[in-house]
Amino acid sequence: MPPLLEVCGLTVEIDTEDGVLRAVDNVSFTMENGMTLGLVGESGCGKSVTAMSIVRLLPHPPCRIVSGEILFMGRDLLKMPIEELRRLRGKEIGVVFQEPMTALSPLLKIGEQIAEVVLLHEKFSRTEAMELAASWLEKVGIPDVGRCMNSYPYELSGGMRQRVMIAMALVLQPKLIIADEPTTALDVTIQAQILELMREVKGESSGLLLITHDMGVIWEMCQEMAVMYASRIVERGKVKDLFEKPLHPYTQGLIKSIPAMNIGVKRLPHIPGQVPSLLRLPPGCAFAERCYCACEKCRQAVPQLIDVGNGHEIACSLGKKA
Repeated sequence: MPPLLEVCGLTVEIDTEDGVLRAVDNVSFTMENGMTLGLVGESGCGKSVTAMSIVRLLPHPPCRIVSGEILFMGRDLLKMPIEELRRLRGKEIGVVFQEPMTALSPLLKIGEQIAEVVLLHEKFSRTEAMELAASWLEKVGIPDVGRCMNSYPYELSGGMRQRVMIAMALVLQPKLIIADEPTTALDVTIQAQILELMREVKGESSGLLLITHDMGVIWEMCQEMAVMYASRIVERGKVKDLFEKPLHPYTQGLIKSIPAMNIGVKRLPHIPGQVPSLLRLPPGCAFAERCYCACEKCRQAVPQLIDVGNGHEIACSLGKKA
């Protein structure tokens, strides 16, 4: 039986006024049924572009997938006719977009938008679809479901719109859930409720690709994680391994930056410097200028992912010494 999702050598380029930007560079990962994979990294490293490439929702032009394969249950999504892909979106693959205000239609009421997903894929009556939509709004913690169903997106707060987006993605209980910063606009109580709901919907036969800056959410939700920097995956492995013994200097910096209860008034550790422009990446390792242990070898060749044991992979010329 093939894995739920295989991304193999994915490379995505974007045409800009200043030149061609490689937003995703040779990214590969595999998700089995029941897995939650966390994708982390600073803003602009390619996480969202990777996610949108899976469902082919990148605008073309200016974006184009240059190379790679994206296999969903053994079927190559990049070679799939667009009509067949549309039948998968929403039903087999659900997406929680990062910015619901741009993902929701301003012309349709909330109830109609969620019901539309149901009616496109299932043989439900409009009444049944609306009832299902209302039940999912209740599940994601909407306090006044009737009012929300009859509201337009601009009439709701950012947190309410985010919950609507999550309900729309989960309403048909898809095999793969792609969640791009799903809990950013939510308070802590609702965030915990949403994460638990996602865990329940995912179950043992589905998968969740979770993109987030919140390392606490990664620890709580994910079995494996992949760390991206400057369009490439620099470390990948089991969450427990990466938290307890991160090998790449960038991952070490991310873990050290997690706030601790006993830190007192001390400043949080931080990673010095800035992410380089993807239009003008330096030769060799893109992290070298910010790395505390970079050597001349780091500036000569781009390091490739190597397995250092137990499925733990690192793209660093220093290997285990990092």
